[in-house]
Amino acid sequence: MGKLFLFSFLWWLTGNPFIALLVILLVLYFLDLRFVRLLPDITKPYRRWRRLSALNSQLRLNPHDTPAKLEAARLLMEKRQYREALTYLDGISIAMQDSAEYLCDKGICLLKVGRMEEGLELIGKALQLNPRVRYGEPYLIVGEEYAKRKQQEKALEYLGELAKMNMSSCEVYFKLGVVYDELQQKDKAKASFQEAVEVYRGLPSYKRRTERRWAFLAWLRKTI
Repeated sequence: MGKLFLFSFLWWLTGNPFIALLVILLVLYFLDLRFVRLLPDITKPYRRWRRLSALNSQLRLNPHDTPAKLEAARLLMEKRQYREALTYLDGISIAMQDSAEYLCDKGICLLKVGRMEEGLELIGKALQLNPRVRYGEPYLIVGEEYAKRKQQEKALEYLGELAKMNMSSCEVYFKLGVVYDELQQKDKAKASFQEAVEVYRGLPSYKRRTERRWAFLAWLRKTI
């Protein structure tokens, strides 16, 4: 009833039902962005492009700026432009060879461009330096790659290692459940979705905002 009243009021105010509907959708979108984050952030690609442009300008002035190259590589990884990300990562390999985060990023890029053996070697080194690097996400990504190649035993081996970890990332548990589901491991998938929900309940309020979307998606997959 309240939504109908709001729509009628906006229709009367704007004189156009389509504009009224658009206003309601925009309000719902911004409420979701603020409280739930189920919908994608439509401004993120633009902000990422702006930041990449700024980093490239910075690198033209200082080609040896390691933090700028690392940030640019990670932004390109978000865009799934792994070959382009590798060009930045290759340029800082000497300076970052003892960083678990760097080795993990480069290993993931190598996996994604089909250089699996090299990628696995670097990810292995990253995990030796820090077994919990990126909240265990390397195990998930390697498991996904083996699943795509129909190598179920290998995929389950890596996913099993990830499942043993006590993580505080709803996103990783949700994605773990999705891969288990694709591998027809229904019980493990359901357990991972449930774990994502349980992790969310134990998070402090400041961290819930970023994890809420994954917890909600996990609850949906568990329930349906």
